Amino acid sequence: MRDTGEFLFTSESVSEGHPDKVADRISDTVLDAFLTADPYARVACETLCTTQRVVLAGETRGPADVTPELLIHLTRMAIKDIGYEQDGFHWQTANIAVHLHSQSSDIAQGVDSAGNKDEGAGDQGLMFGYACRETASLMPAPLHYSHEILRQIRDLRKSGHDSVAGLLPDAKSQVTLKYIDGKPVGATAIVVSTQHVEGMEQAEIKRKLWPLVESIMPRGWMPPESEFHCNPTGKFVIGGPDGDCGLTGRKIIVDTYGGAAPHGGGAFSGKDPTKVDRSAAYACRYLAKNVVAAELAERCTIQIAYAIGVSRPLSVYVDLHGTGKDVDEAKLEKALRDSMNLSPRGIREHLHLNRPIYVPTSAYGHFGREPDEAKGTFTWEKTDLVPALKAALGR
Repeated sequence: MRDTGEFLFTSESVSEGHPDKVADRISDTVLDAFLTADPYARVACETLCTTQRVVLAGETRGPADVTPELLIHLTRMAIKDIGYEQDGFHWQTANIAVHLHSQSSDIAQGVDSAGNKDEGAGDQGLMFGYACRETASLMPAPLHYSHEILRQIRDLRKSGHDSVAGLLPDAKSQVTLKYIDGKPVGATAIVVSTQHVEGMEQAEIKRKLWPLVESIMPRGWMPPESEFHCNPTGKFVIGGPDGDCGLTGRKIIVDTYGGAAPHGGGAFSGKDPTKVDRSAAYACRYLAKNVVAAELAERCTIQIAYAIGVSRPLSVYVDLHGTGKDVDEAKLEKALRDSMNLSPRGIREHLHLNRPIYVPTSAYGHFGREPDEAKGTFTWEKTDLVPALKAALGR
């Protein structure tokens, strides 16, 4: 994203009832089930969901008491919690098939620790983390507000609030902000598409959603009413997996930074923390957020690369986008390496990732969330490295 001139930038979010997010939720439900039974279980679960059908497939290594019957039950409970009780997708009657098999021994020998060999990365790949000062959560503003719109609708819908009566689980949002010299100053367009019961008029839905969205956006940021697009197709009754097939890992930009930062390409949901696609992406966000929280820069992008079976990262790269406050980026890279063991084992131990904490990440973004000490969730959002980074950079 540019730091000079005037431009527009857009990000989108999708609700927990979006078919791809239903798939992510189920994959993370499977992961949490295994980690509840064994913190060191291995899971790579993919989910497909469509009209009255859910298919789980992938590889696992864990206790035998995590049975297909248990996973089918937990899948039904996840669908029920999202809110699907429709003829085309119902938690009680959907056909659920489990096709999970043992993890490949070839992969296991590269990942497992043995003798003098430390635990290796579960795959090759490059991961990115990002933070900026556009919001209090140190996240890009277009994505932050896109998530907030859908979270508010979800919360009101689940509480039975009259203001969203008739709205159903599947929804999407999109926020376009105007930037001047790298800073957001207001919205030029907002899109909200939400599934609804048969017979609701689109004008009624727009009347319901305008005050909700206005309460979320900063004062004076709402676009003209003509640029508030609500269900622009004109009708959205058939939704969720009945309207569109859902697959795990198809919303990686929604899950991360809304397009404001690079993405290595790996999805998160359904993967245990030996998979650096997930754990190292969390570590990158953690480090980038601490750099910005330490007031070393206004923006920070971090890249870390791994090879399958190799414990040490191949590279650590830091880009402060010209916003560093008299910071030597090479010195900062060393300080980041010194502040955290970036091996797969080091990451999961530092961030306490071998716990059943992943279902809450499956919708409304993996980043920019509040860490919960009691539940152990979103540990990568802590800013506890700030003192060490300031000391290392002489601040």
